[in-house]
Amino acid sequence: MRHAFDLTVELDPIREMGRGRTGRRRIIPIVGGTCEGDRIKGRVLNLGADWQTIWDGGVSELDTRYGIETHDGATIEIINYGRRFGPEDVMARVAAGKDVDPAEYYMRTHCRLETGDPRYAWVNAPLFLGTGGRRAASVVISFYEIA
Repeated sequence: MRHAFDLTVELDPIREMGRGRTGRRRIIPIVGGTCEGDRIKGRVLNLGADWQTIWDGGVSELDTRYGIETHDGATIEIINYGRRFGPEDVMARVAAGKDVDPAEYYMRTHCRLETGDPRYAWVNAPLFLGTGGRRAASVVISFYEIA
């Protein structure tokens, strides 16, 4: 794997939906952020969200779709799916917005990127693996291109 970029994704407050077919449902709006990497730099756009399901037992299923505008004007879509879980006391601190070391819990994703901009066409084919953590009002995640 090769490091591709790091994201800091800014979030609006969680919108609880209640219990769905497979667990507690919620939507977390994505409202901005930054993208830093050797091949992609830019900002996270104020559009998109994370549609989460919290399963019985505490696993969070992460299902996000949002976009990046690169420093040179390209738009790249991110479709990201993952899981977050850990010891109950650690996840309670994460849920309370505490600054918890991501090494204390599991948060992994796999994502696809897509763009029509020929300068970034290389992102359309590979899959990317993400690892990161949740903060009070943001998510910090590093993405690696899977070779």
